[in-house]
Amino acid sequence: MAALPENYFELFDLPVSFSLDARRLAERYRALQAATRPDRFGASPDIAHAVPLRASTQVSEAYRTLKDPQERARYLLALHTGEPGTESAPSPDASFLVEQMDLRQSLSEAQSSPNPRSALASILTQLAEQSLALDKELECLFAEPSSENLETAREILRKLQFLDLCRRDADALACSLDQGP
Repeated sequence: MAALPENYFELFDLPVSFSLDARRLAERYRALQAATRPDRFGASPDIAHAVPLRASTQVSEAYRTLKDPQERARYLLALHTGEPGTESAPSPDASFLVEQMDLRQSLSEAQSSPNPRSALASILTQLAEQSLALDKELECLFAEPSSENLETAREILRKLQFLDLCRRDADALACSLDQGP
């Protein structure tokens, strides 16, 4: 078995880009999974069996990373800067933080509103729209990965993390409403 490329994009024969062809990614994943399935190499416990197992694990990890827009953005930042994700990013700007506080307030008020499901649906729609807009910004920034654009991408990724956390809280609230009192 030949060694797999180190770069996840090369592994899936995709250009290094935030935007990608999800269909092609899924097709290449299925083909690579079939080629690296550990059970194809028998149940031998020796080192020869460990190679396909590592390859299969790497293929799965690469697929999960490239499939998820936030993980893909973190990976691209690491490729371009040598630094992982958002750890060194400054806090999002004040206006964004105020928006998030307003969303959190709306989320807490949704529970006691006359129609909590409708209020939650509105919040989830707003979160999805904001996330989509930020994903589009990331696409443009990674298309021209200057140091300034990469720093802006890092900040946008941090904003996406805030939105994702709020979305998870809204989903949890929706689940609790579905379970009833």
